[in-house]
Amino acid sequence: MTTLSFDDEGVDVVYEGTEFRLSKDLIEEATGKSYYDVTDHQVLRIVEKDPAIGGQARRIGDILR
Repeated sequence: MTTLSFDDEGVDVVYEGTEFRLSKDLIEEATGKSYYDVTDHQVLRIVEKDPAIGGQARRIGDILR
């Protein structure tokens, strides 16, 4: 299971027991979108090759409100 924790500067990720950080700039470059318009599902796809995605996607801007 992958855990994502969002803040205004990026995302803290725990993937298969490994903790790391994806910066806001890296996420924007990978998606071609403004950080706050990227969804949690898009970030999960950056981390995992074939993620098991459930539920509705949420924009980072909405998550941080």
